[in-house]
Amino acid sequence: MLNRLDDYPIHQTPEPLAHPATSDINFYDRTWFNGYSDDATRYFGFGMAVYPHRRVQDCHFSTVEAGGQQHCFFASRRAPQERTDLSVGPCRMEIVEPLRQVRIIIDDNASGVACDLTFSARTSAIQEARQTLTQGTRTWMDATRFAQFGRWTGTIGHPDGDFTVDDWRGTKDRSWGVRGVGEPLPSGAPIKPNGICFIWAPLQWDDHISHAVFFDGHDGQPLVREALTSPLYPSADDIPAELDDVVTRMAGAAHRIEYHPGTRWARYAELDFLALDGEKRTITLEPQLRFQFKGLGYSHPTWKQGLYKGELEIGGESFDPLELDPLAPENIHVQQVVRVSDGERTGIGALEQIVVGPYAPAGFTDWFDGA
Repeated sequence: MLNRLDDYPIHQTPEPLAHPATSDINFYDRTWFNGYSDDATRYFGFGMAVYPHRRVQDCHFSTVEAGGQQHCFFASRRAPQERTDLSVGPCRMEIVEPLRQVRIIIDDNASGVACDLTFSARTSAIQEARQTLTQGTRTWMDATRFAQFGRWTGTIGHPDGDFTVDDWRGTKDRSWGVRGVGEPLPSGAPIKPNGICFIWAPLQWDDHISHAVFFDGHDGQPLVREALTSPLYPSADDIPAELDDVVTRMAGAAHRIEYHPGTRWARYAELDFLALDGEKRTITLEPQLRFQFKGLGYSHPTWKQGLYKGELEIGGESFDPLELDPLAPENIHVQQVVRVSDGERTGIGALEQIVVGPYAPAGFTDWFDGA
């Protein structure tokens, strides 16, 4: 099973590139983006992924405005053999220049959601720590990720109107490996699952970015914990031509979150970045605008990532984020646009979080109880 990429000297196994090195059905390869206005009143997210063993390729786009509806576009198809085919129905992603510029286009369709957006990088590609999590003897997540920060231009249309995206900030997140997607798999004899907390905080300052990721176990024990900073360049042309490692990695990191009563959504957060020389930088995060991640297929009851929907299926929906049940399983995963400060500088970014099950630091004792 060959494709165009097999013509390049990039193979990692004796197999053609269409054959993943693992036969785990949950292998995936995904590109994800967010974008938000400097006044923190508008946000969008986009994701496209291929699941080779499930033979599915899908994409999701969703946008929200303060005080308005969140609008969503969903599309799914049988995965093409050609991995350079980055299209799903009316949606296509064009890699204009690798690690520099990407264009996302959604042509007019029945959902009423469309866009033509271009992302231009402002940082080098930043490889995150490998994320490997187990449940019993089974590895349920083993993924590599990298992030880039940049700016967006273009247009977005949805059922409530059209608007221009003029030099918005945003983050690109590429990941691949194994994680739970699609239809649930048979698991044999049951085991007692544990609670988990995930926090991701890509933040932009005037001349640099800061980046933190946390996976905590049910008692708050660190499973994955990483914090770093990296230069923010004026334009894609100013990023070093060679793939130099310009990242400054921290010796340690910690987080503290206060939750809205009756929810698992943050109303205030603090991050500690502990440098190698022992200096501590505390960053405060104040949420401004909430985005529901079910709009990108995460835990969506009918458009969950990796589900086989047929040869090609397109859908959409709109909802008011203020009218949702905050403790419904599909609503606890959110990303919020945040204003940030370290006491000397200010910035803007995103705070993503999902807390499932008991989690002692927050006082959660059941699967979906709130603060």
